[in-house]
Amino acid sequence: MEKTDIPALFLNIDHADVEKCSSSEEVRIESVVVRPYIVDAKAERRLIWRTDIRLLPASMFIYLLSFIDRSNIGNARLLNSDTGDSLVQATHMTDHQYLLALMILYISYTIFEIPSNYMLKKLRPSRWIAFLMLGWGVMTMTLGAVHNFGGVLVVRFLIGMFEAGLFPGLIYCLTFWYKPEERALRIAFLLACATLGGAFGGAIAFGVGHMNRALGLQAWRWLFIIEGAPSCAVALLTFFYFPDFPENAKWLSSDERELAVERLKGVASLGHHRITWLETLETLTDWRLYLHYTAFIAISAPFSSISLFAPTIVSGLGYEGLDAQLFTVPPYAISFVVTTTIAYFADKYEKRSWAAFSALLTAGLCFLVQGALPPDSFKARYGMLCVAVTFSFASIPPLLSWLTGNLRSTGASTLAVPLNVTIGQIGQFVGVFIYKASEAPGYPTGHYTNAGFLISGALVVQVLRWIYIRRNKALAPGERPWRM
Repeated sequence: MEKTDIPALFLNIDHADVEKCSSSEEVRIESVVVRPYIVDAKAERRLIWRTDIRLLPASMFIYLLSFIDRSNIGNARLLNSDTGDSLVQATHMTDHQYLLALMILYISYTIFEIPSNYMLKKLRPSRWIAFLMLGWGVMTMTLGAVHNFGGVLVVRFLIGMFEAGLFPGLIYCLTFWYKPEERALRIAFLLACATLGGAFGGAIAFGVGHMNRALGLQAWRWLFIIEGAPSCAVALLTFFYFPDFPENAKWLSSDERELAVERLKGVASLGHHRITWLETLETLTDWRLYLHYTAFIAISAPFSSISLFAPTIVSGLGYEGLDAQLFTVPPYAISFVVTTTIAYFADKYEKRSWAAFSALLTAGLCFLVQGALPPDSFKARYGMLCVAVTFSFASIPPLLSWLTGNLRSTGASTLAVPLNVTIGQIGQFVGVFIYKASEAPGYPTGHYTNAGFLISGALVVQVLRWIYIRRNKALAPGERPWRM
């Protein structure tokens, strides 16, 4: 019998005459009727729409809550500082201690990210994400009850421990629901919630600031309580509502479940597959992936510094008190629109590398200009801040979509995504320390450091793109091309 080159994943075997040889356990197939699975385009569009409605709003809202709960310490630092009622004033923290409180979250984030992704796979996304939400929600509310630096340090560590697995976990979930060319826009909507979180965080802090001393509590305490409670409440809904794996989705019909699985075979990982040690070793030793990780380090420094120091930077532009909270909203609001737009075109035209490169370079140049402008050029510096924040966030979805689109196994998807974010913590650690209080209001070290990271990241993207071009030229006929 002639061998067929059609992968077994795509075969429907209707009949086989099987003969067992007496000398061994070998089984010989005499006749096979091969019928490739035909994907109906209309049914596929309907399935993607149903998946979007079920998965995306839930993921976006969960990530929005996590980002607010992680970064609200930046708002609490300055909230009602003009009356002596801010977080650092109430807990008597020094600037150095405050930086340690920021850094400790990233330490726990780094430690627990990869183990958390494995637990998500083992216990199912709905159960594990609900557990994480309840954990960080309770810890955020607890932060409103601390009275000293030690308490802040412990609670921030625990918040990082619970939040560590969320973002890589959500990105991982997308890989077994969507094809690579469908992911950048979905990742953009997910990440854009960080921009919405920044916008809502500033707006909420502005409103909560007027609650100072209500029922005897300072406004920053109310801020943590009010922003932590929704995470606890939504955890219950997540347990029952959040989708797990396509093959066991009860909200889909049997035909839709089959289509959800079949359309991804050969182009994406399936969440239920076991991870082998060989896959793990291959992922850890694939040097190409470390260029992706390096690019993510480049964006992580501005991501963390912007998230944590936006109110501080804005206060250096001449806006004081509650106005400093309010003026953090426009940069994030603009980012939401630009981030989703760039991701849409990156997916549509398969130009993820160019989208990431352009966004990284634009953001880097804007930070460079901010550092060079005179400290009293408030309007120009604020305008550059808006553009820099916008394109910093806009570079992340194409980078993540590019990475996940070039992962070829379940093990690689399970490990490489959290490893990407974990190694990216190097940039986040740097971002904690670059905006020095002694350099207010210009903050040249912060702006120049962000510029250096972003421009370096743009160069890494171009090197990685060149490598993929060379690999595609060397492919044999029929080999799956590397995505650009």
